[in-house]
Amino acid sequence: MRQLAILLVLLMSAPASAEMPVIQIRIANYVLSTEVAHTQASRMQGLMYRQAMGENRGMLFVFPETGYHSMWMVNTNIPLSVAFVDEKGMILNIADMVPHTRTAHGAAGMAKYAIEANLGWFWEKGIKAGNYVDGLRKAPAAE
Repeated sequence: MRQLAILLVLLMSAPASAEMPVIQIRIANYVLSTEVAHTQASRMQGLMYRQAMGENRGMLFVFPETGYHSMWMVNTNIPLSVAFVDEKGMILNIADMVPHTRTAHGAAGMAKYAIEANLGWFWEKGIKAGNYVDGLRKAPAAE
């Protein structure tokens, strides 16, 4: 039992980015290079423990089912904005998130994806609810 607990701690603290595929998505003529969190472990890890993220970089979360998903910032050092996206690729809503908080930021509708980017990235590009995301079909299916 103790070995299982140690293994879980190691898996949770390991950087998920080493195993995540990267795809380019396009929103309103802006390209965002995203790591794809499509497994339960990578979705749980997200961007936790990172100290910085490059410009025009982000993370695409692919959920196994469409639903009212939410995100929070426990153990996350980088201020982020999150866009919740439906199955067709339409942005439902965008929320700004503060590091090291437990505030749940939820989808305004039935979301299949969430896209995290540096705080203000969507706003700076004029991206808002109703815009469409191209390139989501290149993402691996959720596991």
